[in-house]
Amino acid sequence: MDLNITATSPEHPAALLDLPWSVPLEEWPEEHLVALPRGISRHVVRFARAGGEVVAVKEVGEWAAVREYGLLRDLDRLAVPAVDALAVVTGRTDERGAPLEPALITRHLVGSLPYRSMFETTMRPGTIKRLLDALAVLLVRLHLSGFAWGDCSLSNTLFRRDAGAYAAYLVDAETGQLHPRLSDGQRDYDVEVARVNIAGELMDLEAGGSLHPSVDPVLFGREIVERYEELWHELTRESVYPLAKRHYIDRRVRRLNDLGFDVAEMQIQRSPDGDTVTFLPKVVDAGHHQRQLLRLTGLDAEENQARSLLNDLETWMVSQDDYAPGDPLGARPEVLAHRWVRDVFRPTVRAVPQELRASTDVAQIYSELLEHRWMLCEREGRDVGLEATVEDYVRTVLGPRQARFGK
Repeated sequence: MDLNITATSPEHPAALLDLPWSVPLEEWPEEHLVALPRGISRHVVRFARAGGEVVAVKEVGEWAAVREYGLLRDLDRLAVPAVDALAVVTGRTDERGAPLEPALITRHLVGSLPYRSMFETTMRPGTIKRLLDALAVLLVRLHLSGFAWGDCSLSNTLFRRDAGAYAAYLVDAETGQLHPRLSDGQRDYDVEVARVNIAGELMDLEAGGSLHPSVDPVLFGREIVERYEELWHELTRESVYPLAKRHYIDRRVRRLNDLGFDVAEMQIQRSPDGDTVTFLPKVVDAGHHQRQLLRLTGLDAEENQARSLLNDLETWMVSQDDYAPGDPLGARPEVLAHRWVRDVFRPTVRAVPQELRASTDVAQIYSELLEHRWMLCEREGRDVGLEATVEDYVRTVLGPRQARFGK
């Protein structure tokens, strides 16, 4: 049988051909290998250099390799954090012609670590909690995408530092299944498997003296269930708001932001009882909001400013009569965004006296106004509107600020 490499892009087969496919993976020469921390796996896994990048090579049966390759590509298409599938290598034989196991090739996730490497020095309970929070977020994202993992565990996850928190990535999709939508039973099964696996893995660390003495493996296993349920409820519930309570939508968006999610889309359906608001949550990459705001409006802002402005833009757009996502007769987002800049953003900023905003960029001014409106709405229990917000903001914030600092 001839060696066959099925790859995601044309350049990968050429780079992979130089690897010693006629040698069992556990016997590969050191010249091809890269010394990186490896997690526990039921299969032989090695890191190797192929062309200009580092890849993970896993020996596994052909059916399983092809299936996992397809699932990882599906997860990439769904923008779920997982390792990138690069290729499947079949038709391997040794120098005597005896068959060797096929291999699944994935791209090494730069900056990531398996959990055991992170516990080489005793990790504090608070850090372990952030690690499990990241895994709960990953499991929720998988379930929102219709993916049943089947074997959620610390061992099947890679972790990468994300500012003061961690981001989790699926590294083993061998037991996974992709569905249009998961049933409650499928989700419950995944969560129970996660609880049992994580408690067992922490017990293993405890037995080896690598777990902080104050950490109870059983309680931490339960905590990931609680975190998952909190996230799932917040992300999937529908809410009905009175027509005059627009700030309730802002409150919901802020709560999602605090949980680590951004709102990619909002849908509003008018009814006699109020507005039913459905949120489509999505975690986005660093710099996403800056790029999105610049593309839609031409406004150049810092990331947090851009997030605040985009949230306001999205809330405003869904209130417009010609907002109809997916409908060719509806206004395009770029058109609505231009209208928001013209009719909302610019007039609001210009309502702030020039001498009070001269040294502050307009994106920061508008962000501060949104924050001030949120405070007023929460205090008064109603949407106070931008006009009243500007008046109060100038009187209570900018005026005293200028008096104190002379700017």
